Amino acid sequence: MRREHGFSILEMIVSMGVMLAVTGGIFAVMNPSQGTFQTQTEVSDLQQRLRVASDTLYKDLVMGGGGAYQGSMSGSLNYAFAAIVPFRSGAVGQDPPGTFKTDTITITYVPPTVAQTTLSDNPGNSLTNSSETKVNAEAGCPAGDLLCGFKEGMTLLIYDSTGHSDTFTVTQIQDINANNVKLQHNSDQLAYEFLADCSSQPAPNPCGSTKIVQAASYSYYLKTDALNKTGQLMFYDGGIGADVPVVDNVVGLTFKYYGDPQPPQLNGNPLSNTIGPWTTYGPTPPALGTQVKDHNNNAADGWAAGENCVFKMDNGQQVPRLPVLGAGGTTTTLVELTQAMLTDGPWCPGGPNGAIGNAWDADLLRVRKVAVTIRVQSANAALRGPANALFTNGGTSKEGSKWLPDQQVTFSVSPRNLNLGR
Repeated sequence: MRREHGFSILEMIVSMGVMLAVTGGIFAVMNPSQGTFQTQTEVSDLQQRLRVASDTLYKDLVMGGGGAYQGSMSGSLNYAFAAIVPFRSGAVGQDPPGTFKTDTITITYVPPTVAQTTLSDNPGNSLTNSSETKVNAEAGCPAGDLLCGFKEGMTLLIYDSTGHSDTFTVTQIQDINANNVKLQHNSDQLAYEFLADCSSQPAPNPCGSTKIVQAASYSYYLKTDALNKTGQLMFYDGGIGADVPVVDNVVGLTFKYYGDPQPPQLNGNPLSNTIGPWTTYGPTPPALGTQVKDHNNNAADGWAAGENCVFKMDNGQQVPRLPVLGAGGTTTTLVELTQAMLTDGPWCPGGPNGAIGNAWDADLLRVRKVAVTIRVQSANAALRGPANALFTNGGTSKEGSKWLPDQQVTFSVSPRNLNLGR
């Protein structure tokens, strides 16, 4: 064929085939790259949500158990009550005693504050669900402030050395000159009437002095939406306000607890001394032959003389009520605290007859470490494949090149105030 006659049909078919093959190869390379580009912003969003959730939980978990640091009865809250519990606690929607939820936690601590003092009501006066009380202007209170920094709307924690504790909200400042504060109880039932002084009872004072401080009592939990295939990490401040979301598209939240295998022990400080602590951790038992009394001088908890939720009498001696966990002996290796361990009693401070009021399982005093697992998903269903190990909730994507699997992180926190003796 002469050059001026052009190409033959066969030559054109071959050349077009080569061109299509090359073009198809180019698009085959470009398509996955385009899918990868589409997922990058969502990958950044997933990582950001994991970071926010982790940081939020960490900053409160590491503070768990932090108690008053000025005035009388200073020290970790773990000498009085369990500061980390696996259920929701507060004025709205409080879970009943004995509840255990793997995706819910409540953390209590005393934040940096000057509002730390003791009750000053006369003996015989008591707090009810809504009542007035008076406070002492102790040395650590602001100069000239008879109310020691307490303000309306502030969440307060009231507790004593017997293991009783409760949260209240300041609803009104009645009379500044009279140290008078009006409080509203932050749960459905007031199970114990706090007293300012029980000095007539044998040491250690089983119900006085009673500490009153500003408190942070926060609950975190997973809220799921099965219809829309999504979930949220939620925050509740323990008061009467509404719950607020922290992070969206959370599809997994799990808390695991690890505790001291050794039960609370008397630390050798005579119970006749008026300055504690008297135990390695946990509430102090009453002196031998005595009981914790209420304002009518009746047994407050139902425990026998010399006993409480973590100590019992054995041949005239006060010994641990809780068992040694794990391998036993003198081991200090933390053991996982299972649901069975944290829901079988004995109950503090509910007494031997079961969980009443705002009681909690005594083994919660052992908590020394909390492991948290958080899982988040892509907000875009078009980047999620069918439900499987990669996706908690399936999406609409049919192409593996455009899949963005769920991301998960696990971290552990050892609250510094629960590990002071370790």
